[in-house]
Amino acid sequence: MFYGAVIWDPWLIVSQIVCLQCLHYISLGLLLWLFVGFQVPRFTLQYFFDYSLVSASSTIGWTIVAAFFLNAFAGAGYLFLLVERAKKCLDFTATMYIIHLFFCLVYGGLPSSLIWWFVNGVCLIVTAVLGEWLCMRRELREIPMRINRPSV
Repeated sequence: MFYGAVIWDPWLIVSQIVCLQCLHYISLGLLLWLFVGFQVPRFTLQYFFDYSLVSASSTIGWTIVAAFFLNAFAGAGYLFLLVERAKKCLDFTATMYIIHLFFCLVYGGLPSSLIWWFVNGVCLIVTAVLGEWLCMRRELREIPMRINRPSV
C-alpha cells in the first residue's frame, strides 16, 4: 500500500506511523471492549493507559493482558499491510510502543509495574518479529516470469 520510492519521504513515514497508531488503538479498543467491556460497569480510557490495571492478580488484569497480546498479532498484520518492508518493521514497532508509553506517561505517570513493562516488551517483540517474518515471506517470493516462445 505505502511501498515507497528509494528517496527519503518524511510524509510517507509520518502517515505510516499515524495509520499504525490509529489501527493499534482501534483493534486494542475492540479487544478490550470484547474482553473487559462486559465485566465492568463503565468502559473508559483507563483500560488503555493505566498501568496499574495490567496485572496478574485479577480477572480484569488477565483479560487486559490477553487483549494486549492478541493486539500484538494484529499489529504484525498492520506492519505487513502498511510498512511492507522487513527491515523497517522493528523501527515502526518501536515507534508505536514508544508513542504508547508517552500516552501512558501523560495519563498516569511513569509505569512502575513490572508486569506492564513485561507485557509491552513481549508485545513489542512479537509484533516486530512476526511482522518481519510476514514481510520477508512476501519479499522472498519468486517473481513470476512469462516467457512466450514461438513454437517451431
